[in-house]
Amino acid sequence: MEYCKLKVSRFVETHYGARAQNLEPLAAGDWSQAYSFLLDEKEMVIRFGSFVDDFKKDCVMGAFSSDIVPIPKVTEIGETEHGFYAISERVRGKHLDELSGPEIEHVLPQLIDALYEFQKLDLSDTQVVGIWHPEGAGLTWGDKLLSVAEPRDRQPGWREQLNASPQEAKIFDDGVARLRQLVTKLPEHRGIIHSDLLNRNVLVHQGKLTGIIDWGNAFYGDPLYDIAWLIYWWSWYPDWQKVDLQVILDRHWDKHGGQPPQLEERLRCCLIHIGLDHIAYCAFRQRPADMRRNAKQLLSYI
Repeated sequence: MEYCKLKVSRFVETHYGARAQNLEPLAAGDWSQAYSFLLDEKEMVIRFGSFVDDFKKDCVMGAFSSDIVPIPKVTEIGETEHGFYAISERVRGKHLDELSGPEIEHVLPQLIDALYEFQKLDLSDTQVVGIWHPEGAGLTWGDKLLSVAEPRDRQPGWREQLNASPQEAKIFDDGVARLRQLVTKLPEHRGIIHSDLLNRNVLVHQGKLTGIIDWGNAFYGDPLYDIAWLIYWWSWYPDWQKVDLQVILDRHWDKHGGQPPQLEERLRCCLIHIGLDHIAYCAFRQRPADMRRNAKQLLSYI
């Protein structure tokens, strides 16, 4: 459901009256739309979407915000006539996706360190709020990765759309088969993965990481998944190609005692899953060019 500015303005006015001012649209994603506004002279963001669990995840994650891992706090979640809304603190900054090569080279070590520090936190409370599977329940990490080939509530008909492109469908099936061979060797991990660090979800101001937002796609699993996410999408950003991502990663691991165990196997499984996931997503969204590019990239991993 799309929320035009007039409808949003009426909603905010009804909800907050004269306390709210200066409503302006922000960038929209595939699952929600966002607007900035002043509430009692404080900069806030209101988002509208169809899936309340996305907003609940943001609320839970906001409680873990720190200088190293900055996450805006959600102050209110509610229901509208057509879906749900969430109000959170506004974070100022430039999107990670928009950074130049020198800028990303400066900021990326901060983001990787933030992801590392985040896994040290006591996240047990996140396991009892009904957002993710509680500890000891749900899918194993291998089964979670293999579920990429199953039906999706949010993406109905994705497989039928993919089947209309036989070449990409075959690559997808070959990728699932390869992943099934590899996951038997994977260790179990239970960190929280953001899984959407690009797409305007990381903010930077004056060379400093200021916000990691939109945890709607987060799930439990191997924290190396977010590293694989950066590796996977790196080539899609022309301005970053002069920056050696591997050097940045090696420096990070050297600082923290060396490479993680089974690094190559773990990363490869994550990379295959990301490729599979985005072939399916692009099929659902009917984005054939992106679907073909993801399929070509998947081939390099299988």
